[in-house]
Amino acid sequence: MSSSFQWGVVGAGPAGILTVGKLIDCGVDPRQIAWVDPKFKVGDFGLLWRDVSSNTKVKLFVDFLEGVKSFRFDFAPPFDLLKLDSEDTCDLSYMADPLQWVSDHLMETVKPFNAIAHHIHLSDRAWHIDLDRKKITAKNVVLAVGCEPKILPFSGVETVPLQEALSRTQIANVCQADDAVAVFGSSHSAILVIKNLIESGVKRVVNFYLEPLRYAVELDDWILFDNTGLKGQAAHWARDYIDGQRPKNLERYISSEEHINQYLPECNKAVYAVGFERRHLPIVAGLESVHYNPQSGIIAPGLFGIGIGFPECHENPFGIKEYAVGLWKFLKYIDRIMPVWMKYGT
Repeated sequence: MSSSFQWGVVGAGPAGILTVGKLIDCGVDPRQIAWVDPKFKVGDFGLLWRDVSSNTKVKLFVDFLEGVKSFRFDFAPPFDLLKLDSEDTCDLSYMADPLQWVSDHLMETVKPFNAIAHHIHLSDRAWHIDLDRKKITAKNVVLAVGCEPKILPFSGVETVPLQEALSRTQIANVCQADDAVAVFGSSHSAILVIKNLIESGVKRVVNFYLEPLRYAVELDDWILFDNTGLKGQAAHWARDYIDGQRPKNLERYISSEEHINQYLPECNKAVYAVGFERRHLPIVAGLESVHYNPQSGIIAPGLFGIGIGFPECHENPFGIKEYAVGLWKFLKYIDRIMPVWMKYGT
């Protein structure tokens, strides 16, 4: 027998937490919200990326926490995040702890299900969600399932997981002094990986990239390359040690077939910092693949997507389109689209 709800939220990372909070802010009875996640530990943000330097300023993290009334952040303990310079960036751990506090608080008001959503289908104008050992029904469902790092299909080298290469505390466990490590990419993550490898003292780092480095530039009321440019610690390090005095054990090559064939065989390990792809979704009956509207998050009537797996496509004043990823951006986005979701039900 299934339990029925007005809303179901799949995923308890930052986007899932935000969605639950905003639904309550919009007047949805918390008892009518089913929240599904196998761990409720702030998703990969809290489980895998704590030791990673963010490209978001502290003040925007605080604005996110204070921008949702149901978070009740005025009653939160004095987290270390609030002691940092508001104009600086910080490690994600500083934000993960407040988010865990918020998540725990929200779980007391809604109906949480510690489970994986395996299958979703529409019937009788409601979405039916198959969990591990239970079925639930919701008039509306929001997928906040997150993403996983992309992996390139190169053989002959050992793949170092991105989350370990990005961690200053774990890098020494996966890369040693006699390693030659290939790093694919030139994004925020790629630069932090290169920085960690150089500082850990590996013998050689070979960086394959497609485009020159790109830096975010703050203008009067917007940011050029806000979502694709380097910021914070990654930007400072890249200016000093890639555009500046390059370490002797760092080489960079355009990611062409010729260069890869020549230099990749000289490496014994590889890190792929080439972007993310949406995490495996619950199988949605009637849809061969899940497509969403990148301006509204709509997948189907009563079915919506939010977060890094379903980001907004944003156009800046120069007409450049980028996918907007970041907690503050998710907050501003959901403020615009939540009224649409409330009316676009099944």
